[in-house]
Amino acid sequence: MNGIQKESNFLSAVVYLHNDQRSAEPLLRALHGLLCENFKHFEILCLDDASTDETPRCVRELARELPGAALTLVSMSGAQGVEAAMKAGVDLSIGDFVLELDSTARDYPMEMVMDVYRRALCGFDVVAAAPTGSLRRSSSLFYRLFNRFSGIDEPLKTERFRILSRRVVNRVTDMNAQIPYRKVAYALSGLAHDTLYYPSSGDQRITDREENRLRKSLAIDTLVMFTDVAFRIGAWLSLMMMALALFMGVYALVIFFSLGAVAGWTTTILFLSVAFFGVFFILTVLVKYLSIIVKLLVHRKEYTVANVEKLSGGD
Repeated sequence: MNGIQKESNFLSAVVYLHNDQRSAEPLLRALHGLLCENFKHFEILCLDDASTDETPRCVRELARELPGAALTLVSMSGAQGVEAAMKAGVDLSIGDFVLELDSTARDYPMEMVMDVYRRALCGFDVVAAAPTGSLRRSSSLFYRLFNRFSGIDEPLKTERFRILSRRVVNRVTDMNAQIPYRKVAYALSGLAHDTLYYPSSGDQRITDREENRLRKSLAIDTLVMFTDVAFRIGAWLSLMMMALALFMGVYALVIFFSLGAVAGWTTTILFLSVAFFGVFFILTVLVKYLSIIVKLLVHRKEYTVANVEKLSGGD
């Protein structure tokens, strides 16, 4: 087609959908055209995360229009969030490379997908496309905290999409641990990463309240599980309380020897100071052990799929 040598590698595109009836069709149409032009074999897996609008119908109608469309509509049984849905899509994919699209909103040229793919052919197992420019304050704070306190060599960043090799997909599966955040799992794989940057041409602000809630919950879980932020906060609070307990003990002794005190007051204050000092010390140790246990235990967060539809394209 127009002298373009098509790629022989099989590419699986995994697209997350949730109430995207307006934006799903333009993205899928553009993506299908790009893949038809550049790949001999490909598939597009559409993960419908319990949409309440006409998103599934739009996907089915589009599949009937597109010639030779290799679309699969995967319906999740209830809204489970982008991470669980995308995990289901990656598990169902069969391609040599997997393209992950977490959103139908697009602020990049579709040709960027091929740039990322060609970079992956240079020996990188995870290649992401990331926008330049300022981030939302919440995202910036999350990534700053995570990269500062996680101890993971590969820093996380805001990404629009990424292409994975089959090797990294298998490596993450072989890790035998249910990591709630895919970016962390890929960073822990130990395989080569790279990022291509592009100037953003729009805003990808999330407006769905449920999705916002799930993402905030995921951010908190990730910080607790993979960083020592919670331990540091708990340790500082415990140290402050221990210092206050120590001060009260010294204050009680000063009052007793200089001014005198009501019988029993000094011993009561001393006892409470020592007791609370010990309690806060024990709590600090417990917080540390709990943070270690959370990192070591497998946190199962299974996804459930209601239906998988193989949609046939038009002639």
